[in-house]
Amino acid sequence: MATVTFLGAAQEVTGSCHLLESDCFGQLLLDCGMHQGGDLISRLEEEHFQFNPAGIDAVILSHGHLDHCGMLPKLVHQGFTGPIYCTSATADLLVVMLKDAAGLYERDLERENLKRKRQGKPERKPEYTMQDVERVLDLCEGLDYCETRSICSGNANLCLHDAGHILGSSIVELTFTERGKQKTLVFSGDLGKRDAVLMNDPSSPKKADLVLMESTYGDREHRTEEDTLAQLEQILKDTWNRGGNVMIPSFAVGRTQELLFHLGCLRQQNKLDNWQIFLDSPMAIDVTRIYEKWLELLSDEDTQHLDKDHKAPLEDFLPNLFLSVTPEDSMAINKMKSGAIIIAGSGMCTGGRIRHHFKQRIWNPNNTLIFVGFQARGTLGRILVDGARHIKLFGEQYVVKAQIETLGGFSAHAGQSGLVRWISHFKPVPQVVLVHGEPKAQQALADRLYKELQMNVEIPARNHSLVF
Repeated sequence: MATVTFLGAAQEVTGSCHLLESDCFGQLLLDCGMHQGGDLISRLEEEHFQFNPAGIDAVILSHGHLDHCGMLPKLVHQGFTGPIYCTSATADLLVVMLKDAAGLYERDLERENLKRKRQGKPERKPEYTMQDVERVLDLCEGLDYCETRSICSGNANLCLHDAGHILGSSIVELTFTERGKQKTLVFSGDLGKRDAVLMNDPSSPKKADLVLMESTYGDREHRTEEDTLAQLEQILKDTWNRGGNVMIPSFAVGRTQELLFHLGCLRQQNKLDNWQIFLDSPMAIDVTRIYEKWLELLSDEDTQHLDKDHKAPLEDFLPNLFLSVTPEDSMAINKMKSGAIIIAGSGMCTGGRIRHHFKQRIWNPNNTLIFVGFQARGTLGRILVDGARHIKLFGEQYVVKAQIETLGGFSAHAGQSGLVRWISHFKPVPQVVLVHGEPKAQQALADRLYKELQMNVEIPARNHSLVF
């Protein structure tokens, strides 16, 4: 019998990793993600695989966010040599995402080891290197949406469907025959919401024996796009009138491109004051180039507003956008006393340039900090959303006086009703397991699924195994 063991994103939102085992196809991993929050060096050292990486036959990757792919280099470092299946667009994104993460890790490790050397302590060995990242990229095999690929020596068939979450994100459909019976497993990955800007609506497979469904927003709905844009417009106007600046921690993949598009729309409608907009993230700039390469995968309705004949249509849509590539470019933004919208990583404020902008501006009540994505437990972003009045940055304490705002309508995840609608398409009712969600959200979703669809779902703890 096939088993699935939930090694991450089990009653939590980060670290997606699920191990599938069967005599039919061997051992497969669905995602190999990193937990978010805390010190990067310690986090990588503390992440231990509950299996032998060399014994994994293949990895099936849902999409390119680090909480789904960030442990792939460590997996390779410890002996994995099999194929990594994902969409071709995701493979392109991995080049940027994993190289950037490795660069940050190498710099942090170098600083840490210099400090330890001065203290007479032994050096910390790297958990992976840039060479491991290159090997990950070499192992990637790109698929088109709805293409069926025979994997594991022909013992299973893989098909990826559009999840509508970020560029290249996929719903995994795995079909195999075990003891004369055909079985289908569907893994939702991260599901996008319907009518999300730039993205297509998530696809809806109709049949499965087992469904692993994300539940990030299982206990709430998102504001409508119209309401969210009105809220953004008002926040920008209020901050402009106070003579302040706006800081937006944003994920490099998906959220940044969506923000640029929305700001471009406000400008087209003459609803954007004379803001200077800074995209202060080399990774987000590179990712935006990849989005422009794969425009055919995005929503036709939204991309019709872009001048596709130009090299950089998203930038052309927003001419008051400045791309901040070098550290010097980033530091130059400090001279802006007012009128700057600063979009910078990381999205959960766990690192990146956004923390340097906090140092310059979070203590000023004229400024505004806007959160546009989910903030996981243990991250600086979550601490701020929860109302912290003091935070520690670079070894110093800072008072939080900037206005804190949250735009829930910009989420790249389906809300509760979207999740219910998606799972309701499966006939007959499959076995359903909720992953990638915090317990409160998962229980709320489970209650609604039982009430409306008479669907009993399971909420596995980490390291729990299930036979299907």
